[in-house]
Amino acid sequence: MPVKRTRRRFREPKATRPHIPGYGLPKSRKGLLSWGWAEQRLERSHNYWISTARPDGTPHTMIVWGLWLEGRFYFSTGQKSRKARNLAANPRCVICSERAEQAVVVEGVAELVSDRTIRKQFGELYQKKYKWDMKDFSEPIYIIRPRVAFGLFEKKFMASATRWTFE
Repeated sequence: MPVKRTRRRFREPKATRPHIPGYGLPKSRKGLLSWGWAEQRLERSHNYWISTARPDGTPHTMIVWGLWLEGRFYFSTGQKSRKARNLAANPRCVICSERAEQAVVVEGVAELVSDRTIRKQFGELYQKKYKWDMKDFSEPIYIIRPRVAFGLFEKKFMASATRWTFE
């Protein structure tokens, strides 16, 4: 998690149309949103929605603060929180940007961050963004690696609905 922008270390995801039967989306690639469009919204969000699954399979959605950096989402939560317990049982989750009219929905897998350097950098960047002192913070920090993402721009929904795959 570099503090300054560096060259991306991952390949740009592949953009296609999402499979949404009955909506009449065009088959052409014309109007697909760029991954840069999605990253801009993810980086600028202040609040993010995270959805996880409880051990019995029922959904749990909550607001979190976090950082979109270098194609990954980083956030923290208390180790006894519902989110942390859910992720311990099933690391698959969904992160959404805060503005539904220009939505970015990221499905991925969460992993605990143990590297001290990354934890320190996370704290510094988190402090800068949220004005929240993370210096003595000992709770878990997670990184979510995207598998698939969706972009939906309400004003141009039919032409712009986009699905990105990362693998």
